[in-house]
Amino acid sequence: MMKKLLIVGGFLFLLTNLSFAQVRFGLKAGINSNEIDQEQLKIFNAEEEESIGLSIAQASYGFHFGLFTQFQVGKVFLQPELLFNSNSVDYRIDDLFDTNLASAVKNESYQYLDIPIMVGVKLGPLRLQGGPVAHVFLDSKSQLFDINGYSQTFKETTWGWQAGVGLDIWKIMLDARYEGNFNKSGDHIEFFDKQYNFDQTPGRFIFSLGFAF
Repeated sequence: MMKKLLIVGGFLFLLTNLSFAQVRFGLKAGINSNEIDQEQLKIFNAEEEESIGLSIAQASYGFHFGLFTQFQVGKVFLQPELLFNSNSVDYRIDDLFDTNLASAVKNESYQYLDIPIMVGVKLGPLRLQGGPVAHVFLDSKSQLFDINGYSQTFKETTWGWQAGVGLDIWKIMLDARYEGNFNKSGDHIEFFDKQYNFDQTPGRFIFSLGFAF
C-alpha cells in the first residue's frame, strides 16, 4: 500500500511541476555511426556442417529525423523524442568449403522508430542528459536472402540507453550522444531455423541538429 502511495504521489508531483514548466517543441535530424564486433560467425548448413563464415565488412553511417518536446522546470528538463532511424550493415560471406573462392559482400538495411526519453540539467547553454530509448522495428531489406537457408526474426521492440551533452544557441540545439543497447548485435539472423548473433551488444555515436519553436 505504501509503495503504491509513493508512486501515485511521485506521479502527481511530476504533473504539478510540468504544469508550471516551460515547454518547447521542435524538429531534429542527424547521423549516427555504429560500433559492431568484427568477429566471424560459423554458419552450419542443413546437414550440420560448417558452410559459410559471416562477419561485418562495414557498418555504414545511418540517419535519423523527427520531433521532440522539452519540458523545463528551473534547470531540470524532460525531453521525449520520436525519431525515424535508418542504418545499414555490409556483411562479408566466406565459403568454408572452398577457401580459395573470393568473399562476397551482402547488404542489410534496417528502419526503426526510436523513442528516447532524456532527463537532464541545463548549465547555461550546456545540457547534460541521459535516459532510456525504445527501438520499434519497422522494416528491413536484405541481400542475405540470396543465401540458402537464411531467414530473420526481429524483436518488435528492443531497449537501450543514451547519454551525452547538448549545446543551445538561440533556437538551435546541437547534440552529441552515445547509445548502448541491451540486445546482442545480429540477434535477428537465422540460418536453417537456428539463431546466430555476435557477442557484442551494439553501440553507436549519435550527432544531431535541432530547431526549437
